[in-house]
Amino acid sequence: MEPSTVSSCILTLYREFAAYTTQRLQELGLSFGLIYFVIYVGKHPDCTPSELTKALHLDWGHSQRSLNKLAEDGFLTKEKSGRSYHLKLTQKGENAFVVCHQVFIGWDAQSLGGLTAQERQQLLTLLQKAVQKKVCK
Repeated sequence: MEPSTVSSCILTLYREFAAYTTQRLQELGLSFGLIYFVIYVGKHPDCTPSELTKALHLDWGHSQRSLNKLAEDGFLTKEKSGRSYHLKLTQKGENAFVVCHQVFIGWDAQSLGGLTAQERQQLLTLLQKAVQKKVCK
C-alpha cells in the first residue's frame, strides 16, 4: 500500500531512516535516539544541558538521562563551571559526530537517489518551508 498523505510518507521515511541509522551506529555503541545529542554538542561545544534541551525541544528528564548515558559510555563530558555543567565531546564522541554526519548523507543519497538534483532541491525547499511554518507558530 502506497502512502497517500504527507504524514504517512513522513512516517514511512522516519521508520526507514531509524532502521538505516540504527544499523550503522550499532558498531559505535550509539543508539538512534542519541544521534541528535551528539550532533548538537558537536556543533555547540561548551553548551549547557539546558541549552541543548531547549534547542532540541526535549523533556528535561529524557534529556538528562540521555546525557548521562552518553557520558557513561564515553561520548561526552559534563564539566561543572559555576552553577552549570558544560558539555563537550570526547574523542570517541568526535568520531561518532563524523559518523553521524556520514549517516545523514548516506541515507539521503540512498533514499533520494531516484530524484534529479533539481527535484531533491525542490523537495528540501518545500520541507524546510513546512518546518519553518510549524516552528514559527
